[in-house]
Amino acid sequence: MPIAIHWFRRDLRLDDNTALWHALAADVPVLCLFIFDTNILDHLTDKYDRRVDFIYRQIQAIAAKLAHKNSTLLVKYGNPLDIWDELSQQYDLQTVYTNRDYEPYAQKRDREVYDLLQKKGIAFKGYKDHVVFEKNEVVKPDGKPYTVYTPYSKRWLMRYELDAPPIYGDALSSNNFYVCPPMPILTLEEMGFVPTDTVFAPNEVSQSVLQNYQQQRDLPAANGTSNLSVHFRFGTVSIRKMAVLGKQNSTSWLNELIWRDFYQAILYHFPHSATAAFKPAYDHIEWLNNPTQFAAWCAGKTGYPIVDAGMRQLNATGFMHNRVRMIVASFLTKHLLIDWRWGEQYFAAKLLDYDMASNIGGWQWAASSGCDAAPYFRVFSPEAQTQKFDTNYQYIRRWVPEYGTAAYPKPIVDHKMARERVLAVYKKAVGKDA
Repeated sequence: MPIAIHWFRRDLRLDDNTALWHALAADVPVLCLFIFDTNILDHLTDKYDRRVDFIYRQIQAIAAKLAHKNSTLLVKYGNPLDIWDELSQQYDLQTVYTNRDYEPYAQKRDREVYDLLQKKGIAFKGYKDHVVFEKNEVVKPDGKPYTVYTPYSKRWLMRYELDAPPIYGDALSSNNFYVCPPMPILTLEEMGFVPTDTVFAPNEVSQSVLQNYQQQRDLPAANGTSNLSVHFRFGTVSIRKMAVLGKQNSTSWLNELIWRDFYQAILYHFPHSATAAFKPAYDHIEWLNNPTQFAAWCAGKTGYPIVDAGMRQLNATGFMHNRVRMIVASFLTKHLLIDWRWGEQYFAAKLLDYDMASNIGGWQWAASSGCDAAPYFRVFSPEAQTQKFDTNYQYIRRWVPEYGTAAYPKPIVDHKMARERVLAVYKKAVGKDA
């Protein structure tokens, strides 16, 4: 029987899924597929990985829902290219549907899969789903990409008013799924991982959180954010539906979704920024890269309580409040003069919601090497940030209970000295190109 396959990646949901909707609207039955990609998994050294567990739970939920349609979720483990070669021989495969991913590895993988399938006469169709606008949909009048957020956001909003992407229905309303008995899903242990005890936030946000978002968003002790970041990361929530909610309830929250699109566009148009400074002059910075100080930062033992609270929250939960992410990143790059890539990689290993585009964008923003209009003179004072955003030390005392006792370490660097030092080092490196 001729079939189509929908390949799940960063779109782990059945509702408002662009590629899946188009697949089901075609004229052949659709088999759903998820691949545990060993090119990614083999690099994860910590086998107690919350992200893998999160994905595993989602595919179990999808498989259970598909079983009610007398269909299944085919789950594979291995190199995607090898798996697609195998599937193309196993099935009379007409078309592969998937949603686009803009990270460098994903682009390379998809090109290889496209080439393989094309040689076999199998169509490979990609769709926009992970963002509201992609590629060249929001660019300058001359067609060049924006490199500063504010003009990008204005053009984004203008485009959204005129051409908001459609919202698709629930795939389960279709009767075009490939009919077959449920297929067993290999266990986490069989892939070398273990289940975690993580309690994940629900994939919904209340109207009250959005309406109070502007006032609460920067207070790490408050439950004032949507907690949807992991769901955006793995596509267990629709970005299009969330943009509508933001437009209706919170301009401030909608702006965060625009930032997300912006960073995806930057990574797409400037792939070098994944590993090098967006502004090339900043690759000349003479980082100190002190391994002892880096270890203290990782462990949350710098002697700066707001920094330590953030790092301990990250290590314990896989999450860190966004305001605190900015503070700890600024501290590592500006106070300790440690290469932003060290911090970016640590976040990549620890963050449950790790998204390459947003993470790199945020770290380069902190290091002043990214697409930020502000000069390198911005050096966050941890004390000033504490007084402004954790005035009563509520967040700090939750994560650093020994703060204020003899057990708490002394600061590993003096703020005044560190600020003067980083300004001198940056000026020497970038000079007038700052």
